[in-house]
Amino acid sequence: MLDGLKQRGVKFHSLTEAIDTTTPTGRAMWQMIGVLAELERSLLSERTRAGVKAAKCRGVKFGRKLKLSAAQVAHARQQLEQGNPQQDVAALLNVSRKTLYRALKD
Repeated sequence: MLDGLKQRGVKFHSLTEAIDTTTPTGRAMWQMIGVLAELERSLLSERTRAGVKAAKCRGVKFGRKLKLSAAQVAHARQQLEQGNPQQDVAALLNVSRKTLYRALKD
């Protein structure tokens, strides 16, 4: 990023920190801040992955909860086998037809 700014003739001088990209020390400080930001981002990502893995090991389920229980899906299958229209079965279970289709697919 700094090289792109330098090619366009832009000079950066922070008023609150001692960073002036026109000097070698300022450029070095800018690069060190960038390295530390990248390190922190990598550590955050690593900690997140470790937390998700630990939660999965504890049995935590991720994602949305199912709208229909196994008993409701079985009831829907029974209703459909009896010849009831899919729209009526979906309305009976208070879900959309698409949700009913997805539940029956599994």
